[in-house]
Amino acid sequence: MSDYDVIVLGGGAAGLMCAIAAGHRGRRVVVLEASNKIGKKILISGGGRCNFTNLHCEPTRFISANSNFCISALSRYTQWDFISLVEKHGIAYHEKTAGQLFCDQSSKDILAMLVTECTQVDVRILTGCTNASVVHQQCYVVACDQGEFSAGSLVVATGGLSIPKMGASDLGYRLARQFGLRVRDTRAGLVPLTFSGAMHELTGRLSGISVSASLSVSAVTFTGNILFTHRGLSGPAVLQLSNYWMPGDDIWINLLPEHDAVALLLEAKKRKPKTLVRTVLAEVLPRALVLEFQRLYWPASSEKPLAEIPDDLVRRVAKQIHDWVITPASTEGYRTAEVTLGGIDTDELSSKTMECKRQPGLYCIGEVVDVTGHLGGFNFQWAWASGQAAGRVA
Repeated sequence: MSDYDVIVLGGGAAGLMCAIAAGHRGRRVVVLEASNKIGKKILISGGGRCNFTNLHCEPTRFISANSNFCISALSRYTQWDFISLVEKHGIAYHEKTAGQLFCDQSSKDILAMLVTECTQVDVRILTGCTNASVVHQQCYVVACDQGEFSAGSLVVATGGLSIPKMGASDLGYRLARQFGLRVRDTRAGLVPLTFSGAMHELTGRLSGISVSASLSVSAVTFTGNILFTHRGLSGPAVLQLSNYWMPGDDIWINLLPEHDAVALLLEAKKRKPKTLVRTVLAEVLPRALVLEFQRLYWPASSEKPLAEIPDDLVRRVAKQIHDWVITPASTEGYRTAEVTLGGIDTDELSSKTMECKRQPGLYCIGEVVDVTGHLGGFNFQWAWASGQAAGRVA
Protein backbone atom coordinates (compact mmCIF):
# COMPACT_ATOMS: atom_id res chain seq x y z
CA MET A 1 0.00 0.00 0.00
CA SER A 2 1.23 3.48 -0.90
CA ASP A 3 0.85 6.16 1.77
CA TYR A 4 0.12 9.81 1.01
CA ASP A 5 -1.23 12.89 2.76
CA VAL A 6 -3.89 13.59 0.12
CA ILE A 7 -5.59 11.36 -2.43
CA VAL A 8 -7.41 13.17 -5.23
CA LEU A 9 -9.95 11.08 -7.12
CA GLY A 10 -10.21 12.58 -10.59
CA GLY A 11 -7.62 14.17 -12.87
CA GLY A 12 -9.78 16.91 -14.35
CA ALA A 13 -9.65 20.66 -13.86
CA ALA A 14 -10.75 20.67 -10.19
CA GLY A 15 -8.67 17.67 -9.18
CA LEU A 16 -5.46 18.93 -10.74
CA MET A 17 -5.88 22.39 -9.24
CA CYS A 18 -6.49 20.88 -5.82
CA ALA A 19 -3.38 18.70 -6.14
CA ILE A 20 -1.28 21.75 -7.06
CA ALA A 21 -2.52 23.75 -4.08
CA ALA A 22 -1.93 20.87 -1.67
CA GLY A 23 1.48 20.17 -3.17
CA HIS A 24 2.55 23.77 -2.63
CA ARG A 25 1.93 23.19 1.07
CA GLY A 26 4.37 20.30 1.07
CA ARG A 27 1.67 17.63 1.14
CA ARG A 28 2.35 14.28 -0.48
CA VAL A 29 -0.35 14.06 -3.14
CA VAL A 30 -1.48 11.40 -5.59
CA VAL A 31 -4.09 11.96 -8.31
CA LEU A 32 -6.00 8.84 -9.37
CA GLU A 33 -7.71 9.16 -12.77
CA ALA A 34 -9.97 6.39 -14.04
CA SER A 35 -9.54 7.00 -17.77
CA ASN A 36 -6.42 6.64 -19.85
CA LYS A 37 -5.70 10.37 -19.95
CA ILE A 38 -6.08 13.30 -17.57
CA GLY A 39 -7.87 16.52 -18.43
CA LYS A 40 -10.02 15.20 -21.27
CA LYS A 41 -12.70 17.85 -20.83
CA ILE A 42 -10.02 20.54 -20.76
CA LEU A 43 -8.73 19.32 -24.12
CA ILE A 44 -12.10 19.37 -25.91
CA SER A 45 -13.44 22.58 -24.36
CA GLY A 46 -13.91 25.74 -26.36
CA GLY A 47 -13.54 23.94 -29.66
CA GLY A 48 -10.04 22.85 -28.63
CA ARG A 49 -8.98 26.27 -27.33
CA CYS A 50 -10.31 26.00 -23.77
CA ASN A 51 -12.60 28.75 -22.52
CA PHE A 52 -10.66 28.67 -19.26
CA THR A 53 -12.43 31.46 -17.35
CA ASN A 54 -14.63 34.54 -17.69
CA LEU A 55 -13.93 38.14 -16.76
CA HIS A 56 -17.35 38.45 -15.13
CA CYS A 57 -17.54 35.66 -12.54
CA GLU A 58 -20.37 37.00 -10.41
CA PRO A 59 -22.22 34.51 -8.17
CA THR A 60 -25.37 35.17 -10.22
CA ARG A 61 -23.75 33.20 -13.05
CA PHE A 62 -23.99 30.00 -11.02
CA ILE A 63 -26.92 27.68 -10.27
CA SER A 64 -27.28 25.88 -6.94
CA ALA A 65 -29.93 25.10 -4.36
CA ASN A 66 -27.83 27.41 -2.14
CA SER A 67 -27.04 30.43 -4.29
CA ASN A 68 -24.57 31.79 -1.71
CA PHE A 69 -22.42 28.68 -1.42
CA CYS A 70 -20.06 29.49 -4.29
CA ILE A 71 -19.25 33.00 -3.08
CA SER A 72 -16.49 32.08 -0.64
CA ALA A 73 -14.40 29.94 -3.00
CA LEU A 74 -14.88 32.25 -5.97
CA SER A 75 -13.85 35.30 -3.96
CA ARG A 76 -10.67 33.66 -2.60
CA TYR A 77 -9.47 32.31 -5.96
CA THR A 78 -10.71 34.67 -8.64
CA GLN A 79 -10.54 34.73 -12.42
CA TRP A 80 -7.64 37.16 -12.04
CA ASP A 81 -5.69 34.59 -10.04
CA PHE A 82 -6.06 32.02 -12.77
CA ILE A 83 -5.24 34.58 -15.46
CA SER A 84 -2.02 35.36 -13.56
CA LEU A 85 -1.14 31.66 -13.62
CA VAL A 86 -1.79 31.50 -17.37
CA GLU A 87 0.39 34.57 -17.93
CA LYS A 88 3.13 33.16 -15.71
CA HIS A 89 3.37 30.23 -18.12
CA GLY A 90 3.42 32.50 -21.15
CA ILE A 91 0.17 31.20 -22.62
CA ALA A 92 -1.28 33.60 -25.16
CA TYR A 93 -5.03 34.16 -24.85
CA HIS A 94 -7.80 36.40 -26.10
CA GLU A 95 -11.23 37.60 -25.08
CA LYS A 96 -14.27 36.65 -27.10
CA THR A 97 -17.85 37.71 -26.41
CA ALA A 98 -19.09 38.50 -22.90
CA GLY A 99 -15.72 38.18 -21.16
CA GLN A 100 -14.93 34.65 -22.32
CA LEU A 101 -11.18 33.95 -22.37
CA PHE A 102 -9.69 31.39 -24.77
CA CYS A 103 -6.19 30.18 -25.56
CA ASP A 104 -4.80 31.58 -28.79
CA GLN A 105 -3.34 28.22 -29.70
CA SER A 106 -4.68 25.12 -27.99
CA SER A 107 -6.35 23.68 -24.90
CA LYS A 108 -3.23 21.57 -24.60
CA ASP A 109 -1.46 24.66 -23.26
CA ILE A 110 -3.72 24.77 -20.19
CA LEU A 111 -3.33 21.05 -19.48
CA ALA A 112 0.45 21.28 -19.94
CA MET A 113 0.51 24.20 -17.50
CA LEU A 114 -1.35 22.18 -14.87
CA VAL A 115 0.91 19.16 -15.36
CA THR A 116 3.98 21.35 -15.04
CA GLU A 117 2.65 22.84 -11.81
CA CYS A 118 1.97 19.34 -10.47
CA THR A 119 5.46 18.18 -11.40
CA GLN A 120 7.06 21.14 -9.64
CA VAL A 121 5.45 20.14 -6.33
CA ASP A 122 5.99 16.38 -6.77
CA VAL A 123 2.33 15.44 -7.31
CA ARG A 124 2.06 11.87 -8.57
CA ILE A 125 -0.53 11.29 -11.32
CA LEU A 126 -1.81 7.82 -12.20
CA THR A 127 -4.27 6.96 -14.98
CA GLY A 128 -6.28 3.78 -15.55
CA CYS A 129 -7.38 3.73 -11.91
CA THR A 130 -10.65 1.93 -12.57
CA ASN A 131 -12.90 -0.04 -10.22
CA ALA A 132 -12.11 2.28 -7.33
CA SER A 133 -13.53 1.59 -3.87
CA VAL A 134 -13.01 3.52 -0.64
CA VAL A 135 -13.01 2.57 3.01
CA HIS A 136 -12.31 4.75 6.02
CA GLN A 137 -10.76 3.56 9.24
CA GLN A 138 -8.02 5.67 10.79
CA CYS A 139 -7.44 6.99 7.26
CA TYR A 140 -8.94 6.73 3.79
CA VAL A 141 -7.94 3.68 1.76
CA VAL A 142 -8.60 3.63 -1.97
CA ALA A 143 -8.31 0.34 -3.83
CA CYS A 144 -8.29 0.37 -7.64
CA ASP A 145 -6.72 -1.42 -10.58
CA GLN A 146 -3.46 0.45 -9.96
CA GLY A 147 -3.13 -0.71 -6.35
CA GLU A 148 -4.05 0.49 -2.87
CA PHE A 149 -3.46 3.99 -1.57
CA SER A 150 -3.99 5.52 1.87
CA ALA A 151 -4.18 9.10 3.07
CA GLY A 152 -5.62 11.23 5.82
CA SER A 153 -7.53 13.33 3.28
CA LEU A 154 -9.59 12.20 0.31
CA VAL A 155 -10.77 14.67 -2.33
CA VAL A 156 -13.65 13.63 -4.59
CA ALA A 157 -13.16 15.41 -7.93
CA THR A 158 -14.75 12.78 -10.14
CA GLY A 159 -16.97 15.13 -12.14
CA GLY A 160 -20.56 14.52 -13.17
CA LEU A 161 -22.40 12.38 -15.70
CA SER A 162 -21.95 14.59 -18.76
CA ILE A 163 -20.26 13.18 -21.88
CA PRO A 164 -19.97 9.51 -20.82
CA LYS A 165 -17.69 8.72 -23.78
CA MET A 166 -15.06 10.83 -21.97
CA GLY A 167 -15.21 8.49 -18.99
CA ALA A 168 -17.92 10.15 -16.88
CA SER A 169 -19.33 8.02 -14.07
CA ASP A 170 -21.46 8.24 -10.96
CA LEU A 171 -18.56 7.32 -8.66
CA GLY A 172 -18.62 10.64 -6.82
CA TYR A 173 -22.31 10.36 -6.03
CA ARG A 174 -21.92 6.76 -4.89
CA LEU A 175 -19.09 7.71 -2.56
CA ALA A 176 -21.13 10.59 -1.16
CA ARG A 177 -24.03 8.28 -0.38
CA GLN A 178 -21.62 5.72 1.08
CA PHE A 179 -20.60 8.30 3.65
CA GLY A 180 -24.16 9.42 4.32
CA LEU A 181 -24.13 12.66 2.32
CA ARG A 182 -27.25 13.92 0.58
CA VAL A 183 -27.13 14.07 -3.22
CA ARG A 184 -29.55 16.27 -5.11
CA ASP A 185 -31.20 14.95 -8.25
CA THR A 186 -29.00 15.34 -11.31
CA ARG A 187 -29.86 16.23 -14.90
CA ALA A 188 -28.07 17.26 -18.06
CA GLY A 189 -27.08 20.92 -18.31
CA LEU A 190 -25.81 23.16 -21.11
CA VAL A 191 -27.37 20.73 -23.55
CA PRO A 192 -29.27 20.99 -26.86
CA LEU A 193 -33.08 20.74 -26.83
CA THR A 194 -34.97 18.15 -28.88
CA PHE A 195 -38.47 18.12 -30.35
CA SER A 196 -41.03 15.65 -31.64
CA GLY A 197 -43.71 15.72 -34.32
CA ALA A 198 -44.07 18.70 -36.62
CA MET A 199 -41.52 20.81 -34.74
CA HIS A 200 -38.92 18.06 -35.13
CA GLU A 201 -39.60 18.00 -38.87
CA LEU A 202 -39.30 21.80 -39.04
CA THR A 203 -35.94 21.93 -37.26
CA GLY A 204 -34.72 19.14 -39.50
CA ARG A 205 -35.60 21.14 -42.61
CA LEU A 206 -33.80 24.16 -41.17
CA SER A 207 -30.79 22.18 -39.95
CA GLY A 208 -27.59 24.21 -40.13
CA ILE A 209 -29.32 27.60 -40.05
CA SER A 210 -28.28 29.97 -37.27
CA VAL A 211 -29.96 33.16 -36.08
CA SER A 212 -29.53 35.58 -33.17
CA ALA A 213 -32.55 35.45 -30.87
CA SER A 214 -33.77 35.89 -27.29
CA LEU A 215 -35.08 32.80 -25.50
CA SER A 216 -37.11 32.85 -22.28
CA VAL A 217 -38.33 30.29 -19.77
CA SER A 218 -39.39 30.71 -16.14
CA ALA A 219 -38.61 34.45 -16.11
CA VAL A 220 -35.05 33.82 -17.35
CA THR A 221 -33.96 35.21 -20.73
CA PHE A 222 -30.80 34.63 -22.76
CA THR A 223 -29.86 36.33 -26.02
CA GLY A 224 -27.43 34.86 -28.51
CA ASN A 225 -27.17 32.53 -31.46
CA ILE A 226 -29.50 29.58 -31.83
CA LEU A 227 -28.78 26.76 -34.26
CA PHE A 228 -31.38 24.53 -35.90
CA THR A 229 -30.33 20.87 -35.97
CA HIS A 230 -31.75 17.56 -37.14
CA ARG A 231 -32.77 16.88 -33.53
CA GLY A 232 -33.94 20.33 -32.46
CA LEU A 233 -32.20 23.48 -31.27
CA SER A 234 -28.65 24.14 -30.13
CA GLY A 235 -26.33 27.15 -29.97
CA PRO A 236 -25.16 29.28 -27.02
CA ALA A 237 -28.55 30.79 -26.10
CA VAL A 238 -30.23 27.37 -26.17
CA LEU A 239 -27.50 25.77 -24.05
CA GLN A 240 -27.83 28.55 -21.48
CA LEU A 241 -31.60 28.18 -21.38
CA SER A 242 -31.39 24.40 -20.98
CA ASN A 243 -30.11 24.87 -17.42
CA TYR A 244 -33.47 26.36 -16.48
CA TRP A 245 -35.84 24.40 -18.74
CA MET A 246 -37.83 21.55 -17.19
CA PRO A 247 -39.82 18.90 -19.09
CA GLY A 248 -43.21 20.28 -20.11
CA ASP A 249 -42.12 23.92 -20.02
CA ASP A 250 -42.85 26.16 -23.00
CA ILE A 251 -40.10 28.42 -24.24
CA TRP A 252 -40.63 31.83 -25.83
CA ILE A 253 -38.41 32.87 -28.72
CA ASN A 254 -37.99 36.42 -30.01
CA LEU A 255 -36.44 35.99 -33.45
CA LEU A 256 -35.86 39.74 -33.90
CA PRO A 257 -34.67 41.05 -30.52
CA GLU A 258 -32.95 44.03 -32.20
CA HIS A 259 -35.94 45.09 -34.31
CA ASP A 260 -39.58 46.07 -34.01
CA ALA A 261 -41.24 43.77 -36.54
CA VAL A 262 -44.49 45.78 -36.58
CA ALA A 263 -42.68 49.02 -37.42
CA LEU A 264 -40.48 47.20 -39.92
CA LEU A 265 -43.42 45.73 -41.83
CA LEU A 266 -45.67 48.78 -41.68
CA GLU A 267 -42.87 51.02 -42.92
CA ALA A 268 -42.11 48.54 -45.71
CA LYS A 269 -45.79 48.53 -46.60
CA LYS A 270 -45.56 52.28 -47.29
CA ARG A 271 -42.35 52.35 -49.28
CA LYS A 272 -42.42 48.93 -50.94
CA PRO A 273 -46.06 48.28 -51.81
CA LYS A 274 -45.21 45.38 -54.11
CA THR A 275 -42.84 43.57 -51.71
CA LEU A 276 -44.13 40.30 -50.24
CA VAL A 277 -44.11 39.75 -46.47
CA ARG A 278 -41.58 37.00 -46.85
CA THR A 279 -39.27 39.24 -48.90
CA VAL A 280 -39.32 41.98 -46.27
CA LEU A 281 -38.67 39.60 -43.39
CA ALA A 282 -35.98 37.81 -45.37
CA GLU A 283 -33.95 41.01 -45.20
CA VAL A 284 -33.51 40.47 -41.44
CA LEU A 285 -34.06 36.72 -41.02
CA PRO A 286 -32.84 33.64 -42.92
CA ARG A 287 -35.13 33.21 -45.91
CA ALA A 288 -35.70 29.50 -45.24
CA LEU A 289 -36.92 30.32 -41.72
CA VAL A 290 -39.30 33.00 -43.02
CA LEU A 291 -40.74 30.55 -45.56
CA GLU A 292 -41.37 28.00 -42.80
CA PHE A 293 -43.18 30.65 -40.75
CA GLN A 294 -45.21 31.68 -43.78
CA ARG A 295 -46.26 28.09 -44.39
CA LEU A 296 -47.31 27.70 -40.74
CA TYR A 297 -48.85 31.03 -39.85
CA TRP A 298 -49.95 33.03 -42.91
CA PRO A 299 -50.21 30.62 -45.86
CA ALA A 300 -53.26 32.34 -47.36
CA SER A 301 -51.32 35.60 -47.74
CA SER A 302 -48.11 34.08 -49.01
CA GLU A 303 -48.36 35.52 -52.51
CA LYS A 304 -50.10 38.79 -51.74
CA PRO A 305 -48.26 42.08 -52.11
CA LEU A 306 -47.59 43.61 -48.73
CA ALA A 307 -49.81 46.59 -49.59
CA GLU A 308 -52.82 44.25 -49.78
CA ILE A 309 -52.25 42.64 -46.40
CA PRO A 310 -54.39 44.18 -43.61
CA ASP A 311 -52.58 45.90 -40.76
CA ASP A 312 -54.07 43.50 -38.21
CA LEU A 313 -52.50 40.55 -40.03
CA VAL A 314 -49.21 42.42 -40.20
CA ARG A 315 -49.37 42.81 -36.43
CA ARG A 316 -50.16 39.10 -35.95
CA VAL A 317 -47.19 38.19 -38.14
CA ALA A 318 -44.96 40.50 -36.11
CA LYS A 319 -46.20 39.00 -32.83
CA GLN A 320 -45.40 35.51 -34.10
CA ILE A 321 -41.87 36.64 -34.93
CA HIS A 322 -41.37 38.25 -31.52
CA ASP A 323 -43.26 35.68 -29.45
CA TRP A 324 -42.80 32.21 -30.93
CA VAL A 325 -43.94 29.67 -28.32
CA ILE A 326 -42.67 26.10 -28.65
CA THR A 327 -42.45 23.12 -26.31
CA PRO A 328 -39.33 20.93 -26.39
CA ALA A 329 -39.83 17.20 -25.99
CA SER A 330 -36.58 16.67 -24.11
CA THR A 331 -32.86 17.36 -24.22
CA GLU A 332 -30.07 15.39 -25.85
CA GLY A 333 -29.17 14.20 -22.36
CA TYR A 334 -25.78 13.49 -20.84
CA ARG A 335 -24.41 12.29 -24.19
CA THR A 336 -23.82 15.87 -25.34
CA ALA A 337 -24.33 17.85 -22.12
CA GLU A 338 -21.41 20.04 -21.12
CA VAL A 339 -22.22 19.85 -17.40
CA THR A 340 -24.32 18.03 -14.82
CA LEU A 341 -26.85 20.00 -12.80
CA GLY A 342 -27.43 18.97 -9.18
CA GLY A 343 -25.05 16.72 -7.26
CA ILE A 344 -23.70 16.61 -3.73
CA ASP A 345 -25.79 18.89 -1.54
CA THR A 346 -23.83 21.99 -0.58
CA ASP A 347 -25.40 21.89 2.90
CA GLU A 348 -23.10 18.93 3.52
CA LEU A 349 -19.95 20.96 2.83
CA SER A 350 -17.99 23.87 4.24
CA SER A 351 -18.12 26.68 1.69
CA LYS A 352 -14.65 27.77 2.77
CA THR A 353 -12.81 24.42 2.61
CA MET A 354 -15.18 22.08 0.69
CA GLU A 355 -14.75 19.57 3.53
CA CYS A 356 -17.73 17.41 4.48
CA LYS A 357 -19.19 18.64 7.74
CA ARG A 358 -19.92 15.18 9.12
CA GLN A 359 -17.08 13.25 7.52
CA PRO A 360 -13.72 14.82 8.46
CA GLY A 361 -10.99 14.56 5.86
CA LEU A 362 -13.43 14.05 2.97
CA TYR A 363 -13.64 16.89 0.43
CA CYS A 364 -15.87 17.31 -2.64
CA ILE A 365 -15.06 19.75 -5.44
CA GLY A 366 -15.93 20.70 -8.99
CA GLU A 367 -18.83 19.36 -11.02
CA VAL A 368 -19.73 16.62 -8.54
CA VAL A 369 -21.04 19.36 -6.21
CA ASP A 370 -24.41 21.08 -6.69
CA VAL A 371 -22.90 24.19 -8.29
CA THR A 372 -23.23 24.74 -12.04
CA GLY A 373 -22.03 27.74 -14.00
CA HIS A 374 -23.43 29.37 -17.09
CA LEU A 375 -21.83 28.80 -20.47
CA GLY A 376 -18.68 30.83 -21.03
CA GLY A 377 -15.85 29.67 -18.74
CA PHE A 378 -17.76 29.80 -15.45
CA ASN A 379 -17.63 26.06 -14.80
CA PHE A 380 -13.87 26.06 -15.23
CA GLN A 381 -13.58 28.95 -12.78
CA TRP A 382 -15.66 26.96 -10.27
CA ALA A 383 -13.28 24.03 -10.79
CA TRP A 384 -10.20 26.20 -10.18
CA ALA A 385 -11.74 27.95 -7.16
CA SER A 386 -13.21 24.89 -5.43
CA GLY A 387 -9.99 22.96 -6.10
CA GLN A 388 -7.94 25.69 -4.50
CA ALA A 389 -10.31 25.86 -1.52
CA ALA A 390 -9.81 22.18 -0.73
CA GLY A 391 -6.14 22.06 -1.69
CA ARG A 392 -5.24 24.83 0.74
CA VAL A 393 -6.38 22.78 3.74
CA ALA A 394 -6.49 19.06 2.83
